[in-house]
Amino acid sequence: MNHAMTLAPMLTDREFQLFQELIHRETGIFLPETKKALLIARLSKRLRVLGCETFGAYFDRVQADPATEKTVMLDQICTNETRFFREPRQFEFLDQEILPRWKAEAEKGQRRKSVRVWSAACSTGEEPYSVAMLLRSHLRAEDGWNVEVLASDLSTKVLAIAEAGVWPVERAEEIPLPYRQAYMLRGIHSQEGTMRARPELRSMIQFRRINLNEERYPVQGPFDLIFCRNVLIYFNRDTKEQVVHRLATHLVPGGVLFLGHSETMCVQTPLLRHAGPTAYTRSA
Repeated sequence: MNHAMTLAPMLTDREFQLFQELIHRETGIFLPETKKALLIARLSKRLRVLGCETFGAYFDRVQADPATEKTVMLDQICTNETRFFREPRQFEFLDQEILPRWKAEAEKGQRRKSVRVWSAACSTGEEPYSVAMLLRSHLRAEDGWNVEVLASDLSTKVLAIAEAGVWPVERAEEIPLPYRQAYMLRGIHSQEGTMRARPELRSMIQFRRINLNEERYPVQGPFDLIFCRNVLIYFNRDTKEQVVHRLATHLVPGGVLFLGHSETMCVQTPLLRHAGPTAYTRSA
C-alpha cells in the first residue's frame, strides 16, 4: 500500500502567513507560529475533499469562493470546547444574587418581567440551554415572565448542532438532576443513547451566525445578560478589548457581562465594573 497519498502537504511559511492574515482579518482570531501544526491538521481534510495538492491552491479556492468555502474553512479552525453549566460559580451568582434581586424588583414594580440574554459564543449549545434552564426555573412564564435567549457563533457547523438540541446521553451528568428531569428527554428506539431539550426550552432560544470581529453586531439589543466565555483567549489584546467594549454597549444599565475565568485582563472599558465571579456590570 502507498501511504504517501495520505500525508498532508507541506505548509510553507508564506502559505501560513496568508491563512494567518485572512483568519485574523475575518474573525479576530490570531494564530501564532506555534499553531502551524494545528492549522495543517484542521485544513488537511478539506484539501483532500477538494483535490487541492497544496495549501496555496486551497487558499486560492477560499478566495475564489468566499460565500461557501471561506465559511467552511473558518468552521474548521474554530475550537468548540464546552459543557453544560460550565464555570459553576457564575451560575451560583445568577441563582443566588442576580435572579432573586430581579424578582424582588419586579414585585415592587421597579423592573419589567422581561429578560433578554445573549450567548455570544454558544458553540454546540450547552451554554444557552444551561442559562435557559436556570432562568426558566426562576422566572416562570406562569408568573408573567418573558425570557428570550439569543445564541450565536461564528461556526455554522456547531450552530446546527445547537439548534437541534440533541446531545449524547452521557452529557446528562453535567446537568443538575432537577433541571435534567424538568427539561431533557431521553431518546428511545432510533434515538437511544441521546438526550434532547424539551420543546418549551428550545422555543426560548434563537440561533444566529455572528462574527464578534465585526464592527457592528446585527442584534436587537439591549440585553440584561451577555455571556462571552472562553473565546477572547484566541484574540490578540487589541481585539479582545474592542470586543468587550462592543459587547458592553449592548447591555442595559445594570446588565451583566460574563467572561471566562482567564479573560479578566480584557476589561479596559469604563462602561464596566466588577460585579462577581468573572462578571461585570454596565455602570451607565
